Parts: sequence; structure tokens; C-alpha cells
Amino acid sequence: MHVGSNQEPQRRLFALRGAVQAEENERAAIIDATEELMRELIARNSLEAEAMVSCIFTTTADLDAEFPAVAARQLGLDTVPLLCCREIPVPGSMERVIRVMLHYYAPEDAAPEHVYIGETQKLRADLNAAQ
Repeated sequence: MHVGSNQEPQRRLFALRGAVQAEENERAAIIDATEELMRELIARNSLEAEAMVSCIFTTTADLDAEFPAVAARQLGLDTVPLLCCREIPVPGSMERVIRVMLHYYAPEDAAPEHVYIGETQKLRADLNAAQ
């Protein structure tokens, strides 16, 4: 990183991934799970809404009681563009999963920490060892 006396550190665009499993297909369960995931992503990566570019949520086909974006809005991400999509329904895949991809700016030497909570750690065992 090159920093001059009056210069900010160089910043670049990063993408974070994460997942959590909702207890059931119920509004409160989807919001609670999404809030837990987003709070952990924000805390581990010292994120502020101003640095966030966009956030894409996916849910498995068995979750349709609420949009995960509702939870993000409740956390104060009012200025961040949010999108909710349906995950590809692959036979035998984990049920009741909420995934997120969050794009943000940070110093170019930042080390993004992806977050997989509970059973979803099995989705990315390669990252689990680092958590």
C-alpha cells in the first residue's frame, strides 16, 4: 500500500460470501437468521454502509415467507442496493439456506472474512478452517 502524507490508502472492490440456515420457513426465522449473518459479516470485516456497493441474497426454494433484504434494511443498510434471488434447486442440497454476496470497498491490503454460520459451514469446508 502506498500512502503519501495527504493521501488516503488505495482502496479496491471486494466481495464477501456468507450463508446461514433459517430454523423454519417463517418471517421471524428468516429475519433472525439474516440479521445474524449480516451482523457477523459486518463485525468481522469492520464494514460501514458507506463502503458497501451492493448486496445479493439468495434463498433455497423452501424459504418464501420473507425477503432477506428486509433484515438488512432493519440493520440500517438503507442506501445499499439489495437484491433477493432464488437459489438453484439442486437435488439433495441443504435446506432453508440464505446466502449473501456483499460487494464493498476497503483498503487494497484488506483480508476479507467470509462467514458461514452453523451447518452452512459444510458448504465451504475450505473456508471453515480459517474461521
